[in-house]
Amino acid sequence: MTQCSADLVLFPLSAKPVVVCADGGALSSDAGVLLLRQLDDRLGLTRQLTGCLTDRRDPAKVRHQVLALLRQRIYQIALGYEDCNDADRLRADPALKLAVGRAPCEGDLASQPTLSRLENAVGWRECWQISEALLECYLQGHRKRPPRQLVLDVDATDDETHGDQQLAFFHGYYEEHCYLPLLVFAQAEGKGEQELIAAMLRPGNVHAGHRAMAMLKAIVTRLRRAFPECAIELRADSALALPEVYEGCEKLALPYTISLPKNERLSEKAQPWMRDAQAIHAETGEKVQVFGEFLHAAHSWSHERRVICKAEAMSQGDNPRFVVTNRPLEPKALYRFYCQRGDPENRIKELKADLKADRLSCHRFWANQFRLLLHAAAYVLMQAVRKLLAGTELGRAQVNTLRLRLLKVGARVKESVRRVVVQLPSAYPGFELWHYLTRAGPG
Repeated sequence: MTQCSADLVLFPLSAKPVVVCADGGALSSDAGVLLLRQLDDRLGLTRQLTGCLTDRRDPAKVRHQVLALLRQRIYQIALGYEDCNDADRLRADPALKLAVGRAPCEGDLASQPTLSRLENAVGWRECWQISEALLECYLQGHRKRPPRQLVLDVDATDDETHGDQQLAFFHGYYEEHCYLPLLVFAQAEGKGEQELIAAMLRPGNVHAGHRAMAMLKAIVTRLRRAFPECAIELRADSALALPEVYEGCEKLALPYTISLPKNERLSEKAQPWMRDAQAIHAETGEKVQVFGEFLHAAHSWSHERRVICKAEAMSQGDNPRFVVTNRPLEPKALYRFYCQRGDPENRIKELKADLKADRLSCHRFWANQFRLLLHAAAYVLMQAVRKLLAGTELGRAQVNTLRLRLLKVGARVKESVRRVVVQLPSAYPGFELWHYLTRAGPG
């Protein structure tokens, strides 16, 4: 065998060298991208997003349509290639070409400069329309079986910035230069997947609740129009503990459960329950929680509101917590309901750690908002995979596990006159799950 400079000579086997080279032909290491395309077609996701973008390019010079560009970028993010630079090698991948809608023998997909130009051509209007399309995709997915109850979890997170990004500022709480995205998740019937329905990028120097009520009003209005019989409620941490949020929810007749930051006045009102918890802890030595409620009005509030208190005494010290609400549940049940918002925090970790949604490195603010929405779209696809796998071994798997088990699989792609064949390894253990995912009918 003639050895080229790119060959790797590894350990010997029976006195023969093991040589690795990259001349295998039409092979892919990411054949699972075909599953993403299958689910994308069911959701109509990328087609809806394409309708939000105006293509201002000269038609005579266009080689890559907007739909193909969006599919390429979103599928790459889902596969774990969050950088546009990755496209320079992946553009020739036969499985990715198939998923985007191009035959393996056709020309390569878009390069990094082409994808970067797409990102930087988008303005605020297109970003708003894409946000509307993401919500519409969620509505369409539930129209056949309208939910009777929806819990909206709203949370802010930090996206650390490095470089000269517009509107990236130093944030004292996070002690870094960052953006401060606001994310909204919807959970049907109070169980199952918390589905991402909105992602709004904000400057790094705003309050965590900045523009939250305006965003919620628009979302709740559309949800009620689509599902008139559905009971909708809000759950949030202390980032949304703002008078305009309480008053906005009350005007919308929207039940809310929002954490309150501790202060001296709240702690003083909680003393009766705190003393009970301390007494029981002194007697048993165990951690004790006692629940109570009282009416409270901060100086900035227009009227008194119901506050739930969790008085917790333990060996590490006292830990009182407070929740403001307009719901009628008894205190313990209501506080337990609030604590379930910990799961949406795991969804945010997935979005950032597994799909690198914090890779907002464009200079223009609106280009970075567009990037955030592309990462959100990739997450919508991965959540669709997980929902379809409910009841299987991967029904509760993290995004990274889904990627490793279903998407990161090698394959040989063969094209003939009559068909295109994708040959997976005979020993691949996840092929049964491919059948499970594709057996489901149209969305």
